[in-house]
This record gives sequence, C-alpha cells and structure tokens, in this order.
Amino acid sequence: MIPQHIRSDIQHRLREAEEEHQVKVVLAVESGSRAWGFASPNSDYDARFIYVNRPDWYLSVALEEQRDVIEYPIVDEIDINGWDLRKALRLFWKSNPAFVEWIQSPILYRQSGLFAQAAKALLPQVYSCERGIHHYRSMAKTNYRGYLKAELVPLKKYFYVLRPLLAVRWLERYGTAAPIEFSTLLEGIAGEPALLKAIDALLELKRNSPELGLSPQIPEIHAFVERELERLESVVPARADRMEVVPQLSDLFRQVLCEAWPNAGPDQSSSDEAF
Repeated sequence: MIPQHIRSDIQHRLREAEEEHQVKVVLAVESGSRAWGFASPNSDYDARFIYVNRPDWYLSVALEEQRDVIEYPIVDEIDINGWDLRKALRLFWKSNPAFVEWIQSPILYRQSGLFAQAAKALLPQVYSCERGIHHYRSMAKTNYRGYLKAELVPLKKYFYVLRPLLAVRWLERYGTAAPIEFSTLLEGIAGEPALLKAIDALLELKRNSPELGLSPQIPEIHAFVERELERLESVVPARADRMEVVPQLSDLFRQVLCEAWPNAGPDQSSSDEAF
C-alpha cells in the first residue's frame, strides 16, 4: 500500500508537471519494487507517467529533436518521471518491458480517459514473447554475474534475478506478457515446495530489511538460478508472426490526443496574409 501522504504528494507533483510543461497526464502508476511486491521499508517510490503534449507540439519539423521525457530529481524518496504519448506508443510497438509493466501496474496514481484500457486491450496483439524472453534472460544473467556470486548477496539483487527468470517461465507457458506482481509469477514454481519456502523466507527478510541489506547465499535459490540460466542457454525463443499493429497504435495516438485536447487545433495565429 502507498501511504496517503505519499500518494497526495505524487498527485500534487503530477499537477505541477502538467502546469509547468503544458501537458495532460493520462496515466500515472507505481513501478519498481513496490509494484512488484517486494519493496524494502526504505525503497523509493518510483512514479511513472504518460503525458500528452498539445497538438502543435507534434506538428513540428523538429519533432525528433524535441525532448519527449519529463524527469525530476528524487526528493523525499519520490522518483517521478514520464514519457510523451508518442514515445510511449513507439516503445510499446517494440515490446519495451518498462512500458508493458507500467500499463499492468496494480498501483494507480492517475488514469484519465481511454489510454490505459485501450493499451491493455492491444497488449496481446503488440507484445512479442520472443523479445520478452531475450530481455528477461539477459537481465537475469547480468544480475547473477554481477551480484550473486559474492558470499554476501544484496537482497534486492536476488529478486532482480528471480523475477526475470520466472517471467521467462510465464512467457514459455502462456505465450502472453508476464504479469508485474511477483506473487503471481510464483505460480511457475508451484511444484517446488522447498524453493517456494526459501523464496517466501527471503521475501519476508527483504520486506523488513534496508534497501541495501545483504544475505549469505541461499543454496535452494542459487541452485534454481543456476539451473534455469543453464537451461535458457539452449532455448531459442519461437518467432511468432505478429499482426501489423502500427495502424492501431496510430489510431490510439490520435484518439488520446483529441480526447486530451478536445478544443485545441493547429496554431492559427499565422494567417494567409503573412505570406
């Protein structure tokens, strides 16, 4: 749960961002460990949002050079930043894992209009399990090599290996984008009670330890990680034909733009007399 004073602070900052940048926020969610379900007591609040610029912003020769993110420094453990709608949909088209997780986040700060539900409805058509497997496998391997071979392991890094490995299992089994909640991903090891027990104990420790807490290596978890990484070395993700989704994403872009700015059109301040 997000404390009410934190939720209110984030919503206040979203309104300030809208005013400062003249944009409309259509979705704001919690990302990271608090959304995944294994936050430490002092974990940051990772608020992420999708915003829509005014129509004129997109009607520019220099569109590709314009900044399409809004970022703020971390203040009072709140890390808040966002992506422009067009950037977000282009990344969605490429099965960007961050965007896919944002639209599935169980913790909402703002949801306005049709964007979130429409993006979720398009997820089965847009998402590439092949790209997802490559991403999660690489993430697990990088974190394992970087952190899990030490005698004392950062608690958070255990989950930065376990979560992607379980996400791969989900993709292999169901052929759909993996859910964001770690507890749901644990279904993939329902038949391994000793491993589940070790992970449950680790979860309890993580939720009650500082963000940088350390733990000795846990044999059951290490054995699973090494076994899965070895298995995945020989896995070649199936390449599935995807529908042509650019038209649907473009339609969604136009719909959300018109919904966010119903009375805004191209700037008419320059008349024909100026030529």
